[in-house]
Amino acid sequence: MHEGKSTSIANCPQPVEGGGLSWTFADGVIELALHRAPCNELGSASLEELEKFATALQLMQAEAHALIIYSEMKPGFCAGADLRELYQRSQTIEKADAVKGVRDFLERIHRVLNLIDAASLTTIAAVHGVTFGGGFELALVCDLIIADKMARFCFPELRLGLIPGFGGIPRLKRDLGNGVVRDLLLTGRSINATKAQQVGLVSQVVGEGESLHAARATALQLGKFDRGVAAEAKRFIKPIPWEELRREIDVFCELFGRPAVRAGLKKFVESTDAQPYLP
Repeated sequence: MHEGKSTSIANCPQPVEGGGLSWTFADGVIELALHRAPCNELGSASLEELEKFATALQLMQAEAHALIIYSEMKPGFCAGADLRELYQRSQTIEKADAVKGVRDFLERIHRVLNLIDAASLTTIAAVHGVTFGGGFELALVCDLIIADKMARFCFPELRLGLIPGFGGIPRLKRDLGNGVVRDLLLTGRSINATKAQQVGLVSQVVGEGESLHAARATALQLGKFDRGVAAEAKRFIKPIPWEELRREIDVFCELFGRPAVRAGLKKFVESTDAQPYLP
């Protein structure tokens, strides 16, 4: 349930009951909880809910100073894109139709993530466990990433013949040195929370199960400062790489039409592993 005094907030779009995410707003802090089994995979249903949240965020952020995004699912923060749905898209008879469907999806999810990235309030990702692919990209839109010690970060897309498509490459380049970016992207290896903090990806590493508690403590600290000044500071230190984000969509769509991608997605869908997205 939303909490707030203004009429605009009271009229915010409400989370779908039984859906994959929900949000609360109290004391100047918005909390977005992800809870779609098995590990918050991002597909059409998730995107529709994220779009609804983005609409609400534009109303709530006028009276908020912080947004926390976290997962209620035990395996982790988010396993990434819904690859089974992506495989179904690849099965469209007409290649051009399949690519168009993917482009439409990417443009929609970019709009949502760009809005969170550029929001005037301070955003915090509280992550644990699996933070892979599109889930890693969701965390990267946030100003701060707080990770429990069991969190792992990975871009496994090259195994499918693809690149990250939700804005991950431009945002990682914005935040880190190119050596780290190339290693994560080209090897597909995962890194743990300690390594992520060492390279500057994560601002805090906390005990297992403590990331949300630490994020809430950080949000409380943020509330002590002038919101307008914080927003100006954010705009100064966090430019949005618009041109590269648009180029990423083009490259992803170009690759998606290749036979190797269909074969990679087919292998994933037919895998009998409990968690085929793990390295």
